Amino acid sequence: MAKATTDPVKLPPGPRLPKLLQGAAFLTAPYTLPAMLARRYGGAVSMRMPVFGQTVVVTDPALVKDLFSTGNDLIERPTNLGRVVGPGSMWSLNGKALIERRKLLVPPFHGKRVSEYERIVEEEVMREIATWPEGQEFETLNSMMRITLNVILRTVFGAQGSELDELREVMPSSVELGSRLAMLPDVVLRDLGAWSPGGRILRYRRRIDAVTQKLMADARSDPAFDERSDILTLLLAARYEDGQPISDSHITDELVTLMAAGHETTSLSLAWAVERLRRHPNLLERLVAEVDAGGSELRQATIWEVQRTRPVVNATMRRTLQRIRLGDWVIPEGSTLLISIELAQHAPDQFTDPEAFNPDRYAEIGKLPPAWVAFGGGIYRCIGSAFATMEMDVALRTMLRELRFEPTTAPAERRHSRGTNMAPEKGGRAVVYRRSGTSLGDARTRSVSTLGDRH
Repeated sequence: MAKATTDPVKLPPGPRLPKLLQGAAFLTAPYTLPAMLARRYGGAVSMRMPVFGQTVVVTDPALVKDLFSTGNDLIERPTNLGRVVGPGSMWSLNGKALIERRKLLVPPFHGKRVSEYERIVEEEVMREIATWPEGQEFETLNSMMRITLNVILRTVFGAQGSELDELREVMPSSVELGSRLAMLPDVVLRDLGAWSPGGRILRYRRRIDAVTQKLMADARSDPAFDERSDILTLLLAARYEDGQPISDSHITDELVTLMAAGHETTSLSLAWAVERLRRHPNLLERLVAEVDAGGSELRQATIWEVQRTRPVVNATMRRTLQRIRLGDWVIPEGSTLLISIELAQHAPDQFTDPEAFNPDRYAEIGKLPPAWVAFGGGIYRCIGSAFATMEMDVALRTMLRELRFEPTTAPAERRHSRGTNMAPEKGGRAVVYRRSGTSLGDARTRSVSTLGDRH
């Protein structure tokens, strides 16, 4: 882990371009620029950028691991995202306050509780794929967005009826706009009128707050309160060690955070899974056989490999609270640490043939390697990782059971930035046929193994 030091500052090498040019280059190429810099300068690179200031881009898996294991007395997560979702969000908390909040938020997303939500995920997948056209190419991302949106609204908010409809309408626009604004200066979030970004975010939030207040009142008045399993109810019942509840405003901030963290990210991962599997027909064929046999190991490995090769959040940030030693470098207080998840997960000394899409690599080592950090690490690791993994597993299992995906020889879809998240440029396009129907035509008899697997 990184350690506090009084040694003289010793920053890693980096480009000498003006600050504005470095910032513009990073915004234009958030994936390719760090990769290029890592090839030239190594696993830690110094940059100077607007908003972020003195920045060290970290791609070396060993240094990434050190940062994730460093205490929050030395580094903390910047609260850029917290500005959008509210002061009561775990994205706005650091130190002791964050630790206390995590103790209340982690249990609902792990263990038996998560398995209880599998039925809801399967219901939403079945409802959505019933609308998919057969035999013609279409973009899956919008469908994945609807699936994960409905899952979260039902499992997290406990919403139904008119409240469900209202949140279905307002949440996607709010999350997408917030994602794009999160890394921009505070001035962008000011309410400068109905058409300003800050004004739009405020209007969305007022609608969300009104619905959430109604849902909380309904939950409190429900005679079966103790039997409810939605996250909203569990947060209402949660108590800190001193017996105090989470305030209603903070619960609302947390619910919006869980929506922002779990809706778009999981849907993008599912779209990437479709994009990857259509280009690896032999693997696709094996996954279908595994589903038919009732297995899951290869599917789980495939999910890990999607998240390794196409992480939706390809980087995360920390800020130094003190001068620290990180490897060979001494980084001053107030510096931004930009941790490249994607490049750490492509390190050739950690992953054999890292550019290849190969789920079998996990069977060879029997576990996830330490350099696999798709959900982050340390105190800031995503609390919904088990929920997201379950959701992807059930969604893929259901789609593979019900549908036959037609392979493709088309080039891989490029990464497209949606603010803080990376999407397949063409939306994870697919061609499907019903496995149980009679309309599969010639495509059903076509052997997927006649196509060569592609990276």
